[in-house]
Amino acid sequence: MTILITGANGTVSSAVLKSLGDTEDVRVLVRDAAKAPSGVDVAVGDLDRPETLERAFRGVDTLWLLTPFGPQAPHAAMNGLWAARNAGVRHVVRLSAIGAAHDAPTRNGRLHALSEAELAASGLGWTIIRPAFFMQNLFGSVNGTTLYGGIGEGRIGMIDVRDIGDFAARVLRDLAAHDGKTYTLTGPASISLHEAAKELETVYDLPITYQPVEPDDAHRSMLESGMREWDAAVTAEYLRAYSGGWGDYVTPHFADVVGRPGTTFAEFARDHADSLRP
Repeated sequence: MTILITGANGTVSSAVLKSLGDTEDVRVLVRDAAKAPSGVDVAVGDLDRPETLERAFRGVDTLWLLTPFGPQAPHAAMNGLWAARNAGVRHVVRLSAIGAAHDAPTRNGRLHALSEAELAASGLGWTIIRPAFFMQNLFGSVNGTTLYGGIGEGRIGMIDVRDIGDFAARVLRDLAAHDGKTYTLTGPASISLHEAAKELETVYDLPITYQPVEPDDAHRSMLESGMREWDAAVTAEYLRAYSGGWGDYVTPHFADVVGRPGTTFAEFARDHADSLRP
């Protein structure tokens, strides 16, 4: 069996590769071979350019399909799925987004719903993973002794990306047990950023407070920092949804599949002091 990993240089797919471990049955799809992870079979191709995919997908049994954040995501997903069908891929494990639905409060969620429907109708085996807000999204949010965030008083069941990697690896190694299933992955607790600041204060033994930022102000700051307009606008859509309590829940899916509790925010803070500690 050969597993093809797309988005191989990104945060989530890098975690998936690490969790899969050193193995000869993994191939990565990258646009630039010079930037490919080491120790795995490398295929050069681009999901936005379907003519580059035939050789990359040759001999692949299982596809880990992750598409870049942006309005072109359904196009990339469509190309990946078409290449998979043509190559005889048997199962696609797709990274989607929390709350993906045709009535989701974000354009990203609505776009993912389109690609989920396409996958379910493809005739291939499939599994869909919808992760919650990443704990890693808070990197860079602590300035001095203040944690800045745009979700107001909202609570979110945030998850450590390393847990997504472990979950995906379990699914990829036991496809039959997860065929036709959609999982929503959260951390073990839904917390506010006030509580996150308190956890950081306890872990680092430093005074840290939470300063809410209005989504519109966050949107303006993201644009000023050079973020693309679509990315900044859709991120602000998520912030507004989270502020209203849209992400305030947890699910048992991670623990049920992996067999252990998800990483707590305090554990995450201890492990990533170099990125979070003031």
